[in-house]
Amino acid sequence: MKPDRPLAAALAADATAPVVLDGGLSNQLEAQGCDLSDALWSARLLADGPQQIAAAHAAYVRAGAQVLITASYQATFEGFARRGVDTGGAAELLARSVELAREAGESVDREVWVAASVGPYGAMLADGSEYRGRYGLPVRELERFHRPRVEALVAAAPDVLALETVPDIDEAEALLRAVEGTGTPAWLSYSIAGGQTRAGQPLDAAFALAADSDQVIAVGINCCEPRDADAAVELAASVTGKPVVVYPNSGERWDAEGRRWRGGGTYDPRRVRSWRAAGARLVGGCCRVGPEQIAELARLAGPAA
Repeated sequence: MKPDRPLAAALAADATAPVVLDGGLSNQLEAQGCDLSDALWSARLLADGPQQIAAAHAAYVRAGAQVLITASYQATFEGFARRGVDTGGAAELLARSVELAREAGESVDREVWVAASVGPYGAMLADGSEYRGRYGLPVRELERFHRPRVEALVAAAPDVLALETVPDIDEAEALLRAVEGTGTPAWLSYSIAGGQTRAGQPLDAAFALAADSDQVIAVGINCCEPRDADAAVELAASVTGKPVVVYPNSGERWDAEGRRWRGGGTYDPRRVRSWRAAGARLVGGCCRVGPEQIAELARLAGPAA
C-alpha cells in the first residue's frame, strides 16, 4: 500500500529494525529472460517491456522489500534522445518508472516506499565511467545534466530520490544542488572501493558533504563489495549523524570492457546485524543480489532476529 508517513519517519521509528530495500533490478530482469545488452540497460524496458519491470518489482515485494528503487538509473533525456524519443516522451518514461514501482507497492497490505533512482552521469555514457568518476566536467555542468531528470522524477511523486552509485564528490555536489528546493527528500549513496570513493577521495569528506542538508534523510554506500561496506557504514554514521543506507552488490566485479561479471559472490545477508549496530537504517542489495537474498535479509533485519 502507499505509505501514510514519510520514509524519514519510518527510519526514526525503530532503530532495531532497519527498513529493507530491494535488490538488483537488472539481475531480476535477466532472470525473467530480458536482454539488457542495450546501452539503455534496464531503462529500455520502460518503453519496450514495462510489464517485465512490474514483474521484477513484484518479485521484490514478495521477498519482503519495503522500498522499491525505480528503473530510472540509466534513464536520461540524452539517452532516450539517441533512440529518437523526444523530451516529452522521455519525461513520460521517467514518470512511468515511478508509476510501475508504485503499483507494485500498492499490491500488498503494508507500507512500500518508492525511491526514484538518479544514477550518475557515467551511466548515461554506458562505458563504465560511473565506476571511475572524474569526468572532466565542472560541477555546474553536471548539475545542468541532472536537474531536468530530477524534476521529471519529482513530478511523478516518488517518496524519495535515490542519488545512487555516485563515484566522486564533484558529482555528489552537483546532485545535491539539482535536488535542492524540489521538496522531495533524498538519500546520497556513494559507490566505493577500498575505503575511498571510486575516484579515490576520502570517504569522510564525501559523507560530510551531505551532513548539513535537511533534505538528505540518509547517507551511505551502494554497488560496492560487501566487505568495503562494513567500515563505511560506521564512518557515514559518525560523520553525518544521519541514518545510513547500505546496499552493496554481490561481491562480483563488473568488467566494463568485457561487459561481464567476474569473480565469486560474497554477499551475506547476515551482515545486516553488524550494519544495524553501526547505524544502518536502510539495508538491501545492488547488482546480482536477488529476491532470495532480500527475503533472507528481511527475515534477519527484524528486531527479534
